[in-house]
Amino acid sequence: MSKERLLNHLYALGRLLAVVLTTFLGLLLVTFLIGRVVPIDPVLAVVGDKASPEVYERARIAMGLHLPLWKQFFIYLQNVLSGNLGTSVLTARPVLEDILRVFPATIELAVTGTFLGVIIGVPLGVLSAVYRGSIIDHITRVIGLFGYSLPIFWLGLMGLMILYANLDLLPGPGRVDMFYEDIVTPVTGLMLVDSLLAKEYDIFKNALSHLILPASLLGYYSMAYLSRMTRSFMIEQLRQEYIITARVKGVAEWKVVWGHALGNCAIPLITVIALSFGGLLEGSVLTETVFAWPGLGLYLTNSLLNADMNSVLGSTIVVGAIFLSINLFSDFLYKVMDPRAR
Repeated sequence: MSKERLLNHLYALGRLLAVVLTTFLGLLLVTFLIGRVVPIDPVLAVVGDKASPEVYERARIAMGLHLPLWKQFFIYLQNVLSGNLGTSVLTARPVLEDILRVFPATIELAVTGTFLGVIIGVPLGVLSAVYRGSIIDHITRVIGLFGYSLPIFWLGLMGLMILYANLDLLPGPGRVDMFYEDIVTPVTGLMLVDSLLAKEYDIFKNALSHLILPASLLGYYSMAYLSRMTRSFMIEQLRQEYIITARVKGVAEWKVVWGHALGNCAIPLITVIALSFGGLLEGSVLTETVFAWPGLGLYLTNSLLNADMNSVLGSTIVVGAIFLSINLFSDFLYKVMDPRAR
């Protein structure tokens, strides 16, 4: 490798690190300021509203709230970088410990929803582009429009009312039935995986049945976005000269569409799927609240309702860091798959 090429790589790496650090510091600054401007007194959340002024003042000093704002941010920055997100008022445990405990449930939900969105949304988008203007295209666009327009919490409530309360086809809220709670020892935190590792197949079936409805709703939201983007990418690719050339040479139509056109769409689709996954992690707050799913979304909601700002800000930082990591990973895959992006 030449010296000039090595310098270019080092420059690109340094620029990437600078962007990541700047973005993360901006995230920490925003979360810190949010914690200071919201009309919630963190001292009262700890000592209670019946505490004496002396106890209140001691707690305020112990929490460092008497210091200038820039010093408070510096201490906050040190704590976050050392993995200390504070202690939850609601659970009396470290916030990071709470997040690590509940986050696998959110991952399980978001991964399943993204998987359903990809295996349904991408083929629908391809068919919609190939048969543009046909009944298939119109149906796909209407399905996507409903996915964008209908609030996901309303869909969740309707799903519970129809499929659980009225038809009794699917189980109700929760991750498993109460009878099966606390039987499987957490290993990965993923109920489906842990139940299989413990050879508790009844619990696996029960957990899978509980996962179907909330994951399907998230999958529908993801499918609406992915089908629309895939359709747009495919229409652009089907107009290219290499597609015309392949057809003139007599290449089978299925290979032209699913091999050549979709193959060239795979690179931008990686970014779209990554953003969709990140969106499901964020959007799972409402879904988990509706379905009483014990993940990060429900933990964040309960923290907000109980004025537990350490947990709220800690959860916000974790979600922001995940978004940042997903974007970096998608950029890395983009460059691996497309040498021109290097």
